[in-house]
Amino acid sequence: MKIEMIVEKTKTGYSAYAEKYPVYTVGHSLEELKANILEALSLHFEKQDKIISENDLRITLDLPQFFEFYKVINAKALSERIGMNQSLLAQYIKGIKKPSANQTQRILKGVQQVGKELAAIQFLM
Repeated sequence: MKIEMIVEKTKTGYSAYAEKYPVYTVGHSLEELKANILEALSLHFEKQDKIISENDLRITLDLPQFFEFYKVINAKALSERIGMNQSLLAQYIKGIKKPSANQTQRILKGVQQVGKELAAIQFLM
């Protein structure tokens, strides 16, 4: 069971709500928000004796939130890697423009490819 949580940036931190359940919570950081999500979902499913873990979550971020949370990802280098105009990607990240579904998939595919490459790296000892 994957529970989709939509995360949004607020003036004081982050908020999240479930797509299919009456669950809503907030947090000052994404780490705090994730803990609050687990607690809120556990309370919701308490009567059904369901234990909710991080593996049960599917957290959805928009591009500005993703790049704010993962500041280690260099947007300029990513734009070069996926063949996207750097200025256009910057506008997506700043929320000035909203990417189409195809553009979002292109960016996501590039980020996921970087993740796969990083996961496969080993250092010499």
